Amino acid sequence: MKVWITGGGGFVGSNVVRVFAERHGAEVRAPSRAELDLTDGPAVRRAVEAFAPDAIVHGAILNDFGALYSRRREAWAVYVGATRTLAHAANAVGAQLVLISTDWVFDGTQSGATEDEPPNPINAYGFLKAAGELVVHERAERGAVARIAGVAGVHWARPDMPRGQDAGLGYLAVSLVETLRAGRPFTVWQSSSINEIATPTLASDAAELLWRLVDRRLAGTFHCCGGESVHRVELARRTVAAFDLDPALLRAGPPDPAVLPAAPIPYDTSLDATATAAALGVELPDLDTMLGRLRHEVDTRELAVAA
Repeated sequence: MKVWITGGGGFVGSNVVRVFAERHGAEVRAPSRAELDLTDGPAVRRAVEAFAPDAIVHGAILNDFGALYSRRREAWAVYVGATRTLAHAANAVGAQLVLISTDWVFDGTQSGATEDEPPNPINAYGFLKAAGELVVHERAERGAVARIAGVAGVHWARPDMPRGQDAGLGYLAVSLVETLRAGRPFTVWQSSSINEIATPTLASDAAELLWRLVDRRLAGTFHCCGGESVHRVELARRTVAAFDLDPALLRAGPPDPAVLPAAPIPYDTSLDATATAAALGVELPDLDTMLGRLRHEVDTRELAVAA
């Protein structure tokens, strides 16, 4: 199978590239931003048509939360315009288009949101992702949306890049592990103004679920996440246990105001992935299983056993 991947040099994208190529033997093309500007429609269409993929996995974003507000035209072009271009390119070559989306398309009040829950984002990131979802559903002849959440794992393109805690749950586990292994205390944030509850996902597990979407050529909306939702503090405590760290170094307290974005953040973005698990024929891992796989990848720099 031939798969064209955008954002392959990023955190999630590097996991998609490695899982698709290493586990499944796919022929992967993942042009970097320097090689191809996704906002250049004609260039994108030429590149896709030249490779003639069976599927396109679209994970590229403008990974700068503040820039989504200060550079709105650029953000729209990257998130929405590029998705529209890819939908048309996919249609031209008969490829499936899979958009990697997010639990932040919800406003944080729908605990356990199902795949058919209508998006209602409260910040620019969620809005732009929700707009991209709509483009896929309306423009792609073979389109799927894969929402991921609270992603943890190894950045295979930059495995030693340090991670820091932010308003989401995504980098929390690895940031905590790096800090406590260095013998320093770690304060896990508690606040009603940040994302406190989500459904943590190992990035390579998410990539495996994406592969199943592609392999089965499924259409619709899917929650490619873990099998257990959790509060931020509980995630920190169970990460400490999974990595055999010193619990005395773990603290809880308010977030650093200098790090938080000015925009609103959804509080509870927990997802229900029951329908996705059934469609993909998998049993989604509980949190402790996911953390065990995370430890394997962090310690060995090898992919954990597939979900």
